[in-house]
Amino acid sequence: MPSSCKDIRAALAQCLQESECVMVQRHSAAECLREPLVHTLPLKCQQLKKGFGECRRGMIDMRKRFRGNQPVAFRQLEQTEKTGEGYQLYAGKSAFAGTRGETDGNEKAPQDWREAENEKYRAAAARSTEDTSAKS
Repeated sequence: MPSSCKDIRAALAQCLQESECVMVQRHSAAECLREPLVHTLPLKCQQLKKGFGECRRGMIDMRKRFRGNQPVAFRQLEQTEKTGEGYQLYAGKSAFAGTRGETDGNEKAPQDWREAENEKYRAAAARSTEDTSAKS
């Protein structure tokens, strides 16, 4: 099998091995992927199954014959999900890195730009009146 689907296949296998369908009900992984039992799998396993199917389909897709499947490093995606840092599949800076961060809802609301301009104007006016009173 080409290496483009290797990581997602391993992740699907790991997810299936940890699922209740295999561990508790003692079905085989192949049985859990078929119709009546596929709905009992966790959402993550269902998403991995869909992603793996799309990856396999992409191997024979003629629109991707020059570039091939984009290799998805599932381990890296899983790690970025845990750390909260964004990821990007292409070169360059991450699309989500350097964001404001998490909020808990107790932050001070940002000041309106009109109020900031009014404060600058008032401060400048106060300085100019102090300068004129100091010269007198």
